[in-house]
Amino acid sequence: MFKQAEFPEPTLVQVNGVDLEIFEAGRENNGNPIVLCHGWPEHAITWRHQIPVLAAAGHHVIAPNQRGYGNSSRPTKVTDYDIEHLTGDLVALLDHYGYEDATFVGHDWGAFVVWGLTLLHPDRVNKLINLSLPYQERGETPWIEAMETFLGRDFYFVHFNRQPGVADAVFDANPSQFIRNLYRKNVPPAPPEPGMAFINLAKAETPLGEPVMTESELAVIISAFETSGFTGSINWYRNLDRNWHQLADADPIIKQPTLMIYGNQDFAVPRFERLAEFVPNVEVVGLDCGHWIQGEMPEETNRVISEWLDQQG
Repeated sequence: MFKQAEFPEPTLVQVNGVDLEIFEAGRENNGNPIVLCHGWPEHAITWRHQIPVLAAAGHHVIAPNQRGYGNSSRPTKVTDYDIEHLTGDLVALLDHYGYEDATFVGHDWGAFVVWGLTLLHPDRVNKLINLSLPYQERGETPWIEAMETFLGRDFYFVHFNRQPGVADAVFDANPSQFIRNLYRKNVPPAPPEPGMAFINLAKAETPLGEPVMTESELAVIISAFETSGFTGSINWYRNLDRNWHQLADADPIIKQPTLMIYGNQDFAVPRFERLAEFVPNVEVVGLDCGHWIQGEMPEETNRVISEWLDQQG
């Protein structure tokens, strides 16, 4: 059972022109920061199992609700959610705490931001740990354009871009049902339905599989999206081609020590078989779970992360 009292109380920190809602632990471990970056449609609470363990291991743990989420700022301009702004928030967060660099951990979209941060600001990242989403090769074609060609207009990345506001309205009308249907594990495989998968999920009256979270944990995320709506978070997707252009001049090789954790049952996110070409100092671990790795297998996730961090010294 999730107990609010056991999760850090948030503070609002003004950085990079926005307010970020920050959850901290282990402040006494000043000088050893680790920053936890959530994905979509998530919340800093998705790191609830990792925060106390990392703090007890001697880290100053900083878990922001990134822009567009929770009580953090929600700018109205779509372009305010591009990779330069998202990584700029994290750089400014380090500056706020007086840190030259930190270890960054990302899940899902948070992993994309951590990869981008390491490319755009390599001097601010000393190690990185990413869950679910591997490094994305830039390629010769902007990402949304390529996805539309190969995956079609109903693929959710493409849909969010080509039909702005449609999915937002469905999610905003069904936040509880959408979140409850989404945070599931051991979902039986089924052929894809016509239409946009996440819209179908938001409208589905019966969830499949088993819940990843308790009712009280789900309530925190549902309440956050009832307040914020989904548009700010979806605007991250609407900058994917803009991000492709912004990353054009970055050295594509990540040199920092890297841990990549996959969910072996996460069929939505394929492994990147050429990962070591772009991330030569990477260790890859697969856990027997789906997409919500740190919530589905928290103890195993903590063990893998802790052992890897200990090995790095």
